Amino acid sequence: MTRISRLCLALMTCIGMLASTPASAERLKDLASIGGVRQNQLIGYGLVVGLDGSGDQTTQTPFTVQSIINMLGNLGITLPPGQSLQLRNVAAVMVTASLPPFARPGQQIDITVSSMGNARSLKGGTLVMTPLKGADGQIYAMAQGNLAVSGAGGAAGGTKVTVNHLSAGRIPGGATVERAVPSPVGQGGSVFVELNDADFGTAQNVVDAINRVAPGSAQAVDGRQIQVRAPDDPNQRVAFLGRLENLDVTPAMQAAKVIVNSRTGSVVMNQKVALQNCAVAHGSLTVTVSNDPQVSQPGPLSGGQTVVTNKGAVDIKQEGGTLFNIKGGTNLADVVKALNAVGANPLELISILQAMKASGALRAELEVI
Repeated sequence: MTRISRLCLALMTCIGMLASTPASAERLKDLASIGGVRQNQLIGYGLVVGLDGSGDQTTQTPFTVQSIINMLGNLGITLPPGQSLQLRNVAAVMVTASLPPFARPGQQIDITVSSMGNARSLKGGTLVMTPLKGADGQIYAMAQGNLAVSGAGGAAGGTKVTVNHLSAGRIPGGATVERAVPSPVGQGGSVFVELNDADFGTAQNVVDAINRVAPGSAQAVDGRQIQVRAPDDPNQRVAFLGRLENLDVTPAMQAAKVIVNSRTGSVVMNQKVALQNCAVAHGSLTVTVSNDPQVSQPGPLSGGQTVVTNKGAVDIKQEGGTLFNIKGGTNLADVVKALNAVGANPLELISILQAMKASGALRAELEVI
């Protein structure tokens, strides 16, 4: 074999290797999850103590007083009937947490503590022992600890300055799991891979990727769920799922979509958005409202009073809009170039996109959030 033949063979081999490499491939764990592996939400009601006079005003939050009386009763302290408590260092709070899958008793999880009364700040407070319950009413964790509040604030002479939020904080590792939630992975000899976004093309690509590793083990149930035969032995099943999660899968191209946030004026579109030839005339409308105060003086010795009157005026001005010929485009660069030619700001662009969608010139799904 000559030197040129060897170079050609090496070049063909490299091209073959590049062609076999998935384009824009993603790990399966980034596209899907294993059925039955999920978090569970926990919630609890508790008290935060040790505040520096920034707690609930007990006259306006009677549930805080009732909670304090119940807590003291459980600790063996009985208050005289009709006792009025005026406490400023206590706040009633809601405690929330997410119980991760496969959590075991003794494991610590993070919690979020939020004021539910009129406390000005939870900074420097301590959450007393609070049970956290699941949707079934059972206690799954116990929370307690010192709050970490990132905000700061101060007030003096009627002026108040606040940085960030003072009515909520977190306690890293502030809850201890007391009960495990059963998390069955699969039913019998099968596990289910569930896509984050339903797509028939992506589901088929996942099936093909799994069958290349374990031939004949995967089949698509629908556009979101894939059934996979897995080993019955728990140790082998864990190892099998670990290999599945690290498979490279090329997701199918998503449908063309334009996302519009009418509150902030944000417009986001994906690469499959296309335009057809259309003409757009856009003119801005300006409304000006003015208020000119005028002073009316009474005549000498008339006994009248000086009166201030307001003279208002409203001016509406509309600039002439030029008719733009927008050329069609099938890629994102052409679409952006065509829309920029109109010269509209983001809020005006939202109206133009809606009109384009209504006329059929915008080949994409328009979603307003």
